[in-house]
Amino acid sequence: MNRKIINAQTLSNFEKHLNKEEKSRMTVEKYLRDVRHFIRFVKNRTIDKPLTMEYKAQLQDHYAVSSANSMLASLNCFLRFVGLPFCCVKQFKVQRQTYCPEEKELTREEYVRLVNTAKGKGSERLSLLIETICATGIRVSELQFITTEAVIKGDATVSCKGKTRTVFIPAKLQKKLLRYIKEKTITGGAVFVTRTGKPMNRCNIWKEMKALCERAGVSPGKVYPHNLRHLFARTFYGIERDIVKLADILGHNNINTTRIYIVTTGAEHRRRIERLQLIL
Repeated sequence: MNRKIINAQTLSNFEKHLNKEEKSRMTVEKYLRDVRHFIRFVKNRTIDKPLTMEYKAQLQDHYAVSSANSMLASLNCFLRFVGLPFCCVKQFKVQRQTYCPEEKELTREEYVRLVNTAKGKGSERLSLLIETICATGIRVSELQFITTEAVIKGDATVSCKGKTRTVFIPAKLQKKLLRYIKEKTITGGAVFVTRTGKPMNRCNIWKEMKALCERAGVSPGKVYPHNLRHLFARTFYGIERDIVKLADILGHNNINTTRIYIVTTGAEHRRRIERLQLIL
């Protein structure tokens, strides 16, 4: 198969296939974006195993291993769809991470500074949004399920990646959200919306959070919505020590995914090694 066969119709059919497989909207968009990246690499060449191996090598040179593996997963899915399973390539082997670099881990103290900074700027919506993600552990794409009705009830029914789960809203957060809903005269639907009334999305939230960094004294590399979910996971596991329960709360199918969320910092890892006292 050459590039001329991989046209707009091919991608459209692939998109329909992904939707039929009940992939989430974000996953579908990512797969299509990754496949388009591969098509630009292919140009007018014939797709065969040596070419996909060459593409894999290029990814290794330009992307982090985790990103490259994610793009290869998208590519392999597409190759199987178009009848070229023999062109699929293996992902890069990665040793399980034993600790998280401190420059990437958002601490509780930094989280508090972000919330207080948002309040200080007069952005109650942003401060509550940050608290909501961090106190419930939901994905940023799931924020739309925090509705007026869910807040009144005390829990939200979240549908994501073909699964439905219940997310509890802590009483203290519920009280804050109810007051916010009353003040903003929100009569129904999503609590966190833009000026036009649409649910806030990843781009809106990311941009607003980044604007807090300098004033809050927090490294921009730590400030993004998903890091709040990681903080929830580490805090929950630190208290409960129940990774199976945590996986259920986070909506993970695989506990190995959950393990990524609860790795400690390098400093904590070092302290644990030192406590072994094996140097005589």
